[in-house]
Amino acid sequence: MFKREIISELEQWKNSTNRKPLILSGARQVGKTWILKEFGASSFDDCAYFSLDKDNAVCQFFRTTKDVRRLVEQLSYLHGKTIQKKSTLIILDEIQECPEALQSLKYFCEDEPEYAVVCAGSLLGVYLNHPNQSFPVGKVDHIDMYPLTFREFLQAKDPGLYNYYSSINVIEPILDIFFDKLRENFTAFCISGGMPEAAMEIVENGIDNVDKIINNILKDYSSDFVKHTSPIMANKIDQIWKSLPSQLAKENKKFIYQLVKTGARAREYEDALFWLERAGLVYKVNAVNKIGLPIKAYDDLSAFKLYCMDLGLLRVLAEMDMDIYLTDTSGFSEFKGALAENYVLQSLVCQYNKSLRYWTSGNLAEVDFILVNKTEIIPIEVKAYTNTVGKSLIQYQKLFEPRLRIRFSMKNLNINGNLINIPLFLADKAKEIISLVG
Repeated sequence: MFKREIISELEQWKNSTNRKPLILSGARQVGKTWILKEFGASSFDDCAYFSLDKDNAVCQFFRTTKDVRRLVEQLSYLHGKTIQKKSTLIILDEIQECPEALQSLKYFCEDEPEYAVVCAGSLLGVYLNHPNQSFPVGKVDHIDMYPLTFREFLQAKDPGLYNYYSSINVIEPILDIFFDKLRENFTAFCISGGMPEAAMEIVENGIDNVDKIINNILKDYSSDFVKHTSPIMANKIDQIWKSLPSQLAKENKKFIYQLVKTGARAREYEDALFWLERAGLVYKVNAVNKIGLPIKAYDDLSAFKLYCMDLGLLRVLAEMDMDIYLTDTSGFSEFKGALAENYVLQSLVCQYNKSLRYWTSGNLAEVDFILVNKTEIIPIEVKAYTNTVGKSLIQYQKLFEPRLRIRFSMKNLNINGNLINIPLFLADKAKEIISLVG
């Protein structure tokens, strides 16, 4: 299986002197359950796993007592051996199915903080935004989990090339032999996207069954829409979800409700859009019409772009054959650009764990993303090919004179003045590369 970099965050949580019960958030099928079991096996003497959507007896425990010692006794009975402080990892999966279990985290934190408790839930973000649900505010730690990164994919597919990838620590062109191999592996990653099951299929067996796996994931998501919302809401969620390809295929990728349904208005669909955000399935990128800090203060809430949380899901949602990456057919070029943007966004969100924006200046220019790195605002442009001609970064330079600009493309790594060109397959190293500039 893949070596997920989130393990280091989990280790930091384990060793923290002020450790609280942990909530691991992330969309369905990004690997939350697997990583928690792997963490339990590698970092603890024992791992006690409980699925709260499958075992009603566990929910009964939490409904009948708030006494942590009593709870641990009962959980130990089901586990088959005594749950030990510090040395046993307690995993409560799909915790949103049992509100009492979520509330019990407060008592674990206050009364028995030495127990290591981690929780996960595919739709926990949706659950927590229900107005009638209570939450142990200030009594839990949080970590977000995202789809697989190209760096993690490369480590499993070609360990030797991964070592070279990791060693890149200067901004200078990559030798052709390594550039070509990285581009080839990146193409394989783009076909599968970051859903672990699809990516592992490519590593182990090749590309033949990848689309079948991704289609099954998309069907599971559609089932969630129906299972966890009302029929009317499920229909609206599904309409927004299926409109993503047409939203991103436009030259101007601003989200348009008319592409969801003829005559659609924002107020009719804002709850459905919020549900998709809370479920972790989409990223909302707000426009800013002014550059300044804090950047959030200049959000234009009436203008935004909506991206999928994974480029593999987006490709199959658009019913695009994997040949989009295996051929140079010109008809694919515009949507391939959208896929490239989607990939860069999901890579940057992983590294910075924060929202990005985009900048527009009427019809004169539009910069794909605006990234805040500490106290610096960095404009970012994304190109799917080696053709990097674009006026927007030039216009931005004239207006704001940033210290640094970034362009992602399939050109080699280099820096020219204040413009860094980063190959798309190095997007996972963007934060490291930015730090090299000082």
